[in-house]
Amino acid sequence: MNTYEKALGLLPRRLLTECSDIPSSEAEEFRLRAGRRATLLIGGTETPISSVPVDTSDIDSVIERATNASVHTAQSSIAKGFINCSGGIRIGLCGTGIIDKDKVTGMRGISSLAIRIPHEIRGCGQAAIDKVKADTVGSVLILSPPGYGKTTFLRECIRQLSDSGKRVSVADERGELAAVHRGVPQFDLGKASDIMSGVPKAQAVMMLLRAMNPQIIAMDEISSPEDVEAAETASGCGVRLIATAHAADKSELYRRPVYRRLLELGVFKNTVVIENRCGRRSYSYEEL
Repeated sequence: MNTYEKALGLLPRRLLTECSDIPSSEAEEFRLRAGRRATLLIGGTETPISSVPVDTSDIDSVIERATNASVHTAQSSIAKGFINCSGGIRIGLCGTGIIDKDKVTGMRGISSLAIRIPHEIRGCGQAAIDKVKADTVGSVLILSPPGYGKTTFLRECIRQLSDSGKRVSVADERGELAAVHRGVPQFDLGKASDIMSGVPKAQAVMMLLRAMNPQIIAMDEISSPEDVEAAETASGCGVRLIATAHAADKSELYRRPVYRRLLELGVFKNTVVIENRCGRRSYSYEEL
């Protein structure tokens, strides 16, 4: 069963009236919003898949299936706004936060779900990956706007670097890279990868440096000053980094304060820029 079929299996049957002709390889996310028709995100555009509106019982049933009827065991991730389930599927949640001493401790009245459908694409951007592998010293930052496949490309980089014999430690804060479920990675990240899941990236990087003797550290979505500081520390320890960032190109990267600081530190030497041209992705390896 592929990830599209697994995601489809989370949905109530009454909503699946218009899914039969949709190519599974193009599916990105199912979106459920209470009072609205369910949609499927394809190429950045939402297409209705149901003739009836979603109600809160539909949303509750998806969460019940996703947690194997053990919603209480997923409360820590629900408090962070998502649920990870088997097959690497991640469900984003919107509702009313439960706040205790200025900290989000849970969520109630969940009104929207974004069921993200991951794809494991062997050989995607292979020419760029070959350059990443050939440069045995420089750290690489993978750039693109949201939804262009940064995580998919990073996952394939990790697998190939790991299978080439490099010790790759993965800071997988949201479980999207390895999709560890009950201790078992749902995606193949290679024979020499070690995965730290569910720990904030900056903390995970420090734990991996101390414990796992990595040659390469991989992490998705550098986004905070703490992430930048951790990347600087890893680089100062002689560890190569492979990471992603939200930016359309290098010029946008320089305009954002967090990333500008990263570049001023000289942590990353090269980028892979992912573009979507007429529905086809291109991958260019460039010096910073």
